[in-house]
Amino acid sequence: MRVLVTGGAGFIGTNLVRRLFESGHEAVVFDDFSTGLESNLSGLGVQVHCGHLADPVAVAASVRGVDAVVHLGARGSVPRSIAHPVSTHEVNATGTLNVLEAARAQGAYVVMSSSSSVYGANPLLPKVERTWTQPLSPYAASKLAGEGYMLGYQASYDMPTLVLRFFNVFGPWQRPDHDYAAVVPKWLWKTMTGQAIEVHGDGTQTRDFTYVDSVVDVLVSAVERRVSLDSPVNLAFGKRVSLLEVLTRMEALLGVSPEVRFAAPRVSDVRNSENDPTLLRSVFPSVEPMELDPALERTAVWLREHHLR
Repeated sequence: MRVLVTGGAGFIGTNLVRRLFESGHEAVVFDDFSTGLESNLSGLGVQVHCGHLADPVAVAASVRGVDAVVHLGARGSVPRSIAHPVSTHEVNATGTLNVLEAARAQGAYVVMSSSSSVYGANPLLPKVERTWTQPLSPYAASKLAGEGYMLGYQASYDMPTLVLRFFNVFGPWQRPDHDYAAVVPKWLWKTMTGQAIEVHGDGTQTRDFTYVDSVVDVLVSAVERRVSLDSPVNLAFGKRVSLLEVLTRMEALLGVSPEVRFAAPRVSDVRNSENDPTLLRSVFPSVEPMELDPALERTAVWLREHHLR
């Protein structure tokens, strides 16, 4: 099977491209390298289309000849979306529309990565797919718009599509060293390099962290089976943990207690997040989570090999 991965040089995309090759599929990458790194794909012999998701011509060229599209390309980060709302919309909403139009012409299956941030102000725990959404940031709003287009194309054109809502994914190939880096790689890297850690809020806010291998398992299964649902599927396993507990686990793993500085809570930050994995387990029954401690250890090993040399 020939599979296009948008954002294929990014964190999840790199893991997915490697797995697709291991599974005997052909992967094609579309990326603008704004956050992903071309070096992540070195030695794989993968065909790379360099372009912007807001460019429908470039997107259509990359989709030509593929059987499926895994649409991971996005302008991530809630804080970045607050600083740059228009460009966030252009990539996440208009970009998704461009992918769908190209895939419709090609007859290709599309699976899209959305985000648990779409729940926003909804306090219900655990999160259930058919409950209400109320975005608190331009990022969350743009992801919800993308979801709407995915489900709208499925209903209007009988296109096979699937929306997956990711919850705080982490693991190897996730960069720790930029302004909008995710908390797990950033804190691991700073602890390993003797830097202070900044905690926004009091640290008791909770997240349902998901190791990247489980996400890739779901994505490959979806593509191979052309899974199509008229509802998004939350991709997390109902294992909520506080940020302070994550920090404690990191300290135990590394044998280091970093300096911790508390800062004001981030604007539009969701207080608590946890998934009800009932739908996920019914659609992808063979996929299992990795426990937090071994997942942190694997991530730390990768960081030592790639960012501490």
